[in-house]
Amino acid sequence: MRLKMWWLGNLIWLLIFGTLSFVLMTRRIDSSGAVQTPKTRLVSLGVLAVFFIIILVIQLVILIFVRRKG
Repeated sequence: MRLKMWWLGNLIWLLIFGTLSFVLMTRRIDSSGAVQTPKTRLVSLGVLAVFFIIILVIQLVILIFVRRKG
C-alpha cells in the first residue's frame, strides 16, 4: 500500500511539472509585465527543473525507506 501511495504521489508531481512547464513555455508576458523571450523561458524552465530535481532526490530517499520497511 505504501508503494502505491508513493507512485501516486510521483504521478501528481509529474502532472504538476508538466502543467507548469506548459504554462511557462506558452506565456508571452510574465506576472511582472516583462516580455518572455526564448532565453528567459529556458531560464524559467531551468529553475523549475532544479526544483523538481530536488524533489526527485527526496522521493528516491523516501523510496529506499518504503522498500526497506515493506
